[in-house]
Amino acid sequence: MAPTYKQRYYTPLEVEQHSSSKDLWVSFLGKVYNLTPLVEKNGGNILLKPILNAGGKDISHWFNTNGTNKSDFDPQIRTHIDGKTGCEVPYTPQGRFIHIPPPYPSASWANDFGTPWWKDESYCIGHLSTKTRKIRIINTLTSQEHTLEVCSEETLEEILNRFYKYNKHAASYTWKYNGTNLTMTKTLEQNGVKDEDEEFYELNFNEEDWLPAIHIYFNDDLTEA
Repeated sequence: MAPTYKQRYYTPLEVEQHSSSKDLWVSFLGKVYNLTPLVEKNGGNILLKPILNAGGKDISHWFNTNGTNKSDFDPQIRTHIDGKTGCEVPYTPQGRFIHIPPPYPSASWANDFGTPWWKDESYCIGHLSTKTRKIRIINTLTSQEHTLEVCSEETLEEILNRFYKYNKHAASYTWKYNGTNLTMTKTLEQNGVKDEDEEFYELNFNEEDWLPAIHIYFNDDLTEA
């Protein structure tokens, strides 16, 4: 059985695949959040609608990014001046959502919910990759080839973990690029596997035809299934 592990980075496509009310992720300001427990806790609440509509998407535009300090992550909802009251209020053109107060005083508003969900790190499951790339992994033993979309921030160990879905004995292989053993604790770029997407774009090349190929060579120490 392939080992289980916790991902540090996710691709936008991975986030996009979690868009239902029973399995809902969003990303914002470089982080990925699993809001499924929030949906379960507030089932039936009309204020869930904007969040449900945002399932699988990036909602960074809901937040004020001016002067965001990544070392002190403190997301702030965008605001604007209400035309009727002249007061600064949350700007939610997609509709008011959970933990956002009403624009005017209301006896039905209860603010004893604690930390707003967008500041509750218990929902955070990892980071959104700033740049993804595709690679080919070629098994020299079986001649099988798989194309993986990976996060540029991931080490080869983390890419190996992604590869377990295709080969449960992935750890029993030596990974090489251009005949050189790869250092599994380093990223692709650190291993000399350059990301040439920009160059291909400028040259009008189809990057799918020029994906870097990593060859894996079977060792004798077969990992247990």
